[in-house]
Amino acid sequence: MIPDKFKLALLIDDNQIDNIINKRILENHNFVEKIITYQSAKDAMDYLKTNSDNSELFPDFILLDIRMPEMDGFQFLAEFENIQSHYKARCSIFILSSSLDPIDQRKVAENKYVVKFLGKPLTGPHLNNLQIRQGI
Repeated sequence: MIPDKFKLALLIDDNQIDNIINKRILENHNFVEKIITYQSAKDAMDYLKTNSDNSELFPDFILLDIRMPEMDGFQFLAEFENIQSHYKARCSIFILSSSLDPIDQRKVAENKYVVKFLGKPLTGPHLNNLQIRQGI
């Protein structure tokens, strides 16, 4: 279940402009208290591993792009599976992608850590639908 407001979010997208826009949308909708952005899924994974035992620094919410260089979203999810942290259970991951590939859609639907696939661009109605869907 999604709380009224997340405490910490990670935005992971190799496109800096997308991260800036998505951060602004989350801030404008008062959806999260603190936002950390990464242009590299590998760097974001390093952050998670470093902070796996810190309840204040482990995110409650992740927006994850699929198509990224070096480590894509699915590779990120595979590594997320291996993180040893009891805070992982409270983390809601949402894929935010422009991919229309049915294989991507299937992989997202089958992943136990992904709550929902959102099509780019992120919008206020996306956030409202998340809240409605989760019963807030």
